[in-house]
Amino acid sequence: MKKLTLPGIALVATGLASHALADGHAKELTIAIVNNGHMINMQKVAEAYTEETGVALNWVSLEEGVLREQVTSDTATGGGQYDVINIGMQEAPIWGAAGWIEPLAFGADYDMDDMLPAIRNGLSHDGTLYAAPFYGESSMVMYRKDLTDAAGVSISDNDSWDNIRAAAEAIHNPDEVYGVCLRGKPGWGDNMAFITTVVNSFGGAWFDADFRPQLDSEEWKAAINFYVDLLGTYGPPGSEGNSFNEILALYNEGKCGMWIDATIAASFLDVDGVAYAQSPNAGNPVGANWLWAWAMAVPSGTDNADEAKAFIEWATSKAYVQAVANHPEFGWGSVPTGTRASTYEFSEFKDVAGFADAELAAIGSAAPEATDLKPYVGVQFAAIPEFPQVGSAVAQEMAAALSGAKSVDEALADAQSAADAIMSEAGYY
Repeated sequence: MKKLTLPGIALVATGLASHALADGHAKELTIAIVNNGHMINMQKVAEAYTEETGVALNWVSLEEGVLREQVTSDTATGGGQYDVINIGMQEAPIWGAAGWIEPLAFGADYDMDDMLPAIRNGLSHDGTLYAAPFYGESSMVMYRKDLTDAAGVSISDNDSWDNIRAAAEAIHNPDEVYGVCLRGKPGWGDNMAFITTVVNSFGGAWFDADFRPQLDSEEWKAAINFYVDLLGTYGPPGSEGNSFNEILALYNEGKCGMWIDATIAASFLDVDGVAYAQSPNAGNPVGANWLWAWAMAVPSGTDNADEAKAFIEWATSKAYVQAVANHPEFGWGSVPTGTRASTYEFSEFKDVAGFADAELAAIGSAAPEATDLKPYVGVQFAAIPEFPQVGSAVAQEMAAALSGAKSVDEALADAQSAADAIMSEAGYY
């Protein structure tokens, strides 16, 4: 196999490789990652990092919900099981403020100003970066234009949910293709990521100004009834078990006519005829598309902080983007996106990334700031320590409503009760 040299490794790891080998054997970093495509690719690209620095990399690849549970437990207790962890915008500012993760500062070649402002701000606390983004995303509609054209329907940017339902009905042929595929698997970052954007678009919010849960509001009831009806009627059976990876597989098998999910999914779609549109809404476009980044952080409990930070500096740099582009198994169509403005300036990338403009527009239009409607930062989550517990409890109830185990009213009543207990015990009111 052709030897792969990664540009920038020598610069990033200056002084660290010799330090790592000073005791006669290479240091090893244990890295906990989410089992998404870009992270899996990184394991192959990073073989050259080990070759050039002598730092061995032990990868622990976990499903999203399991990753969050294990990483949170280990990091909160200073367990030291991991040297580098995948976290996102919900955790980074909170964990940084709590001292659970190390602040990050990189050399001039890293070009911090190249990072998309929305992504950088979401991973910082008081202006300090605590997690470096590996890839960033918003959400958008990914639909089979060949199917909508054949059915005589169209999908527009910021379309109405009523029109999305009509399009799903028109292209739905359950023997061949489902009209729409959406997340249903329970988890605050799984089904609730998508569901929250629907609720936002209906004018709802997680909490009022006193941080009392609003899950029994008319806006939540309208949004969840719509979601359950849409996915239950025109989605695949068993949708309560589907999240990103399951739907990606269905889409690439030709089974999904439309998917509203992370913009990053477009990098992994292998079917023809896909078009993109900005997220739909029910009259309120603010919060109709989410904002997220899977990022890399250094837990304060690690004994290998210097080596961990050096690896992160390389893995989230311009040099890494070029390394993926030059890799014999990948190329420009596989580079991680949504983090650096410079990536979108390469003609080679634009030639293969038909989704690039739609992704940038979605990231740029996301609105995580607190507003009169919601007193918290975050689009599809609330940036408060209690949210993962609240979101996980509500997620189970929404999956029950989708599966038919509970009515929507029952599920929302039980969700409200669970959320109220958590927030009350936390001392918000």
